[in-house]
Amino acid sequence: MKNGKIVVVDDEKIVTSAFKALFKVEGYSDIHLFNSPKEALEFLKDNLPDLIISDFIMPEMNGLEFLTEAKKLCPDVSMILLTGYADKENAIKAINEIGLYKYIEKPWDNDDLMLNIKNGIERSHLLENLNNKIAELEDAKLKLEDYSQNLEKIVSERTADLVEANKKLSGIINFCADGIIIVDGLGNILQVNPACENLVGLSETSLCKKKFQEIAYSNVKELNSSKDNKSGEIFGLGSDKSEVLLRDYYVVNLLSGEHTPVEINFAAISNDSENNYDKFVGVIRDVSVQKETERLRDDFIATLTHDMRTPLLAAIQTLRFFLDGALGDLEDKQKVLLSTMLQSNEDLLGLVNALLEVYRFESGKLTLCKTAFPVKELVEQCYAELKPLAEKKDLKFEVTFELDDNLHIFADRAEIKRVITNLCGNALNYTNKGGEIKVLVKAQNNDFIFSVSDNGNGIPQADIPNLFKRFSQGTTRKRSTGTGLGLYLSRQIIEAHNGKIWVDSKVNKGSEFSFLLTNVVTDGKVKERQVSNG
Repeated sequence: MKNGKIVVVDDEKIVTSAFKALFKVEGYSDIHLFNSPKEALEFLKDNLPDLIISDFIMPEMNGLEFLTEAKKLCPDVSMILLTGYADKENAIKAINEIGLYKYIEKPWDNDDLMLNIKNGIERSHLLENLNNKIAELEDAKLKLEDYSQNLEKIVSERTADLVEANKKLSGIINFCADGIIIVDGLGNILQVNPACENLVGLSETSLCKKKFQEIAYSNVKELNSSKDNKSGEIFGLGSDKSEVLLRDYYVVNLLSGEHTPVEINFAAISNDSENNYDKFVGVIRDVSVQKETERLRDDFIATLTHDMRTPLLAAIQTLRFFLDGALGDLEDKQKVLLSTMLQSNEDLLGLVNALLEVYRFESGKLTLCKTAFPVKELVEQCYAELKPLAEKKDLKFEVTFELDDNLHIFADRAEIKRVITNLCGNALNYTNKGGEIKVLVKAQNNDFIFSVSDNGNGIPQADIPNLFKRFSQGTTRKRSTGTGLGLYLSRQIIEAHNGKIWVDSKVNKGSEFSFLLTNVVTDGKVKERQVSNG
């Protein structure tokens, strides 16, 4: 159906009936027919049509009078006047005075009439839209005038807020105890605060002529590196992250030559909506006090545990004398009690030794005694020592070698044995009775790879990141009453060999621990060599 509300006024019913039939044929449905102009005016008071068609000669009031009143009620509605030939002059006058859209002479052509009706409805819609836009523009104009009047006040308030915020920010930066530095992607220093100036011993003007690599370095980075880095690489920043914490760094005071241990938290500054980073802000924190506190703590633990070894060894040896019968026969109850005491003292000695090993690795006092030795022989020795434990728990314990029988690796034999024994021992301890342990030993190019897998309880994925940390038992679900130092020491030993250790595990399916030593396969003729840790 066609859109448009049409009002037709003609005192002759035959004419309105003809219009009704015509509109039905043409598809117009919203049609209102009146034989009385006054009734039509009452309708127009509450209804807004899209087109009004009126006859000229009517008894109550003529068409000009009716359309004049209708114009007051519907000023933007298109109006068509139906006239006879004799009234043509009056119709033209009405168009000029009243503002009619069209006049049509009787008798009319239906096609011409419908074309004018369609155009008249479209004209009404256009006028309505135009008036709405004019009203919107007027409203916008009023708002703009109001905003313009208050713009100066708003700008003044915003400027004051920015000045105040800038003062606070400047105060924070200038009086911050930590150093603050801004650099570009290549490490060129762009800006520093007074704390950074004091730390480095140079003014901001002098520092802005240097690179970050000239004033700071890590244990694995050379000072004054001349290598040009791509944006963000020197900070470990990339597209996947915009913030990084640099630990174990040192800042050089170029005036006094002092090297200060620091932690630096770098964050990327985005220069557009696509997160393209070309500047980085870093907060430099002096951790000298923390480092000294940690050193004193570790020295205290090392001294304490070292001094505990002598009385523990004496107590263990005394208990063994009793159990061996060197001091006379013992009753069964006495043997049970003394065996329990011996086991407790040996466990305590194991903890003391583990703590001492941790101190040796972390203090850098460990010296690796690297030799070339047949690795298959070492693994078989570890297997022979652990096999009784597997048999006691009814575990299937197998070793597979994918290397030559006489293959040698260049490493610290005692420390590598410690790692192998610890990984296999854990697998045996944490695998349920009747389970299965598989050890795979292989060489690939010049690398040595060792892995041990079990079908035990497994480790939750959320706990794996903590597995190789100190005093961690690898899971929030309690697995044992051990010290939590075995895997930590294993990681320290492997990393001291520049190797890598890792774990793959699934809950209720088991775990696989592996370590890799790179470029250690040798011909067995290398002499013993001591290598300091770190």
